Amino acid sequence: MTTDVTVNEARRRYEITVDGRVAGYAEYQDVAGARMLPHTEIDEGHENEGLGSALVKYALDDIRARQLHVVPMCPFVAAYMRRHPEYTDLVQPGQRAMFRL
Repeated sequence: MTTDVTVNEARRRYEITVDGRVAGYAEYQDVAGARMLPHTEIDEGHENEGLGSALVKYALDDIRARQLHVVPMCPFVAAYMRRHPEYTDLVQPGQRAMFRL
């Protein structure tokens, strides 16, 4: 199984592929120096394979590289960030409590 994560700027989302086929995505919206992540989805046939975590890690690393803040509206993204506190600094200090970070 070969996986890859890319940014699909035309569809405003991060996509994870398995053997060349899109198996999931994380939508984004850019707002005032931040990238909001409102929704993440992994195809049913690929749940519990770690694809969601790989997808979110890529997205957060990309957001850091772009020197943006993140607004983790998606519950999965917020939960991932709680498990990986090294990403907490990506959220504006005044918004961290809202996402329990």
